[in-house]
Amino acid sequence: MAPLLAIRPIPQAAPDLTGVATLAFTSANGVAAFAALTPDRTRPVFAVGDATAGAARAAGFARVQSASGDLDRLAALLIAQEPSVGPLLVAGAREPAGDLPALLRGRVEAKALPVYEAVETGAAAPAAFDAVLIHSARAARALAALGPFAGRTAVALSAAAAAPLGDRSGLEIRLAPTPDETALLAALGKPAPRV
Repeated sequence: MAPLLAIRPIPQAAPDLTGVATLAFTSANGVAAFAALTPDRTRPVFAVGDATAGAARAAGFARVQSASGDLDRLAALLIAQEPSVGPLLVAGAREPAGDLPALLRGRVEAKALPVYEAVETGAAAPAAFDAVLIHSARAARALAALGPFAGRTAVALSAAAAAPLGDRSGLEIRLAPTPDETALLAALGKPAPRV
């Protein structure tokens, strides 16, 4: 494996949670970085998907709801719960793939708290590889900078994650039918055995 991105927590003091009613996480990375900053697990959590919800439960959060999907579904779930969810703290990436507070503007009071960053590793693509898994648009941009890759496959978590690959990557692009790891791996399929 040659990871395109490395996840690094952003060093900072424990967040002031005064006045925060609810937490939202858009990735398991956000859960891990936030949980390392504070022992407080008293607030309810809304998670973008089941894997993120599982990470929140594993970190000790007891009241966790999953949107079982993408950022738009998470926003819809939060809006449906209003007024009980605000003010909301969204702990996530320094450069998030989507802007949850903007999706909630005018409906749910929300503030972003960057707790981690994804940085390009600069790793060269292996000389021989069959497929690459793309979890984010940021990873796709890093891969596109290394290409083109004729005859290879990129399996992306969503159309938004695949978009930076464009038409000139040379990759066969497959999309997971739903934005979760199980669907991503199913879209990868089973490669033929090597002889």
